[in-house]
Amino acid sequence: MNRSKIIQMVIVLAAIVVIASSISRFVSRDSLSLSEYMQQNPGQSPSGPPLSQENSPVQSTAPPEEGSPVQSAVPHSPEESALTGAALNGLSQAQERTTLEEGFYYEPISHRLRRYMTGLSLSGEEDPEEIEDLCYVHILHYDFGGNPVEGELICSRLIAQDLLEIFHELYLNEYRIEKVLLAEEYSGDMAAAIEDNNTFCFGGRTQEDSHSTRHSQGLAVDINPLYNPYVSYGEDGAREVFPSSGAPSAEAPLENPGLDYGDRRQDYPYKIDENDLCYKLFLEHGFTWGGNWNDAKGYMHFQKPAPSQGSSD
Repeated sequence: MNRSKIIQMVIVLAAIVVIASSISRFVSRDSLSLSEYMQQNPGQSPSGPPLSQENSPVQSTAPPEEGSPVQSAVPHSPEESALTGAALNGLSQAQERTTLEEGFYYEPISHRLRRYMTGLSLSGEEDPEEIEDLCYVHILHYDFGGNPVEGELICSRLIAQDLLEIFHELYLNEYRIEKVLLAEEYSGDMAAAIEDNNTFCFGGRTQEDSHSTRHSQGLAVDINPLYNPYVSYGEDGAREVFPSSGAPSAEAPLENPGLDYGDRRQDYPYKIDENDLCYKLFLEHGFTWGGNWNDAKGYMHFQKPAPSQGSSD
């Protein structure tokens, strides 16, 4: 091979290298390595918006007080619920679920939930038809801190739709209810649930008075009971307030005069009266209010009569 041909080949190869290099720079001029991208876009994911406290998947929450029933924040999905009834029912009753809006639904109680309730709110000797009539109700509500949280109740199917509509309207108006947990969280003890200012429906299987009977039928709801107590009067006219924490103690009746929630002449938060939204909604749905009783006053209490009974009580 002569010298001129060798020079021509070298020139051609050099031209090919130059052209290839130029094409490569043109194609990759907008390309960045992952490390270069993160350096130029700190705090941003290559495939999504900047990560912030609001959209970060990790959120810190204060632990509940020791021994206190758990109240759950609004979950991203039903499987994430920390509520007992929601966890026991799971998705087993989803095909029979009636939904009003997201977070507001009722469905039959599952076998697992029924087993949990037996020995607490259920004695195991109830009429099977009465048990089949009970529903699990899931709601959302605003707690006293103004936070939207989950709530759950067990009720008769006769009032399940009423409760969905009432609590949904309360939620839209950011009506404050401290907690809405099953009475079973208190071993089925209505008194303990009331002392803890828990809003609940079904419970009280050992109670025999007519008002507690409505609870055992799943036809009554108590709302913020600490601030709306049960007030009765003895033969001597002495007033008794339940829960007892809703009134000053007998030893120091003037020590905390602002805590006398049995005195309805006072003005304080969470008080239910005839101007209150909760009162108006329950009465619109056919419930009666314990604040209108003659023998005593149950300011926390709304109930609906069973179909075969009148509404006089």
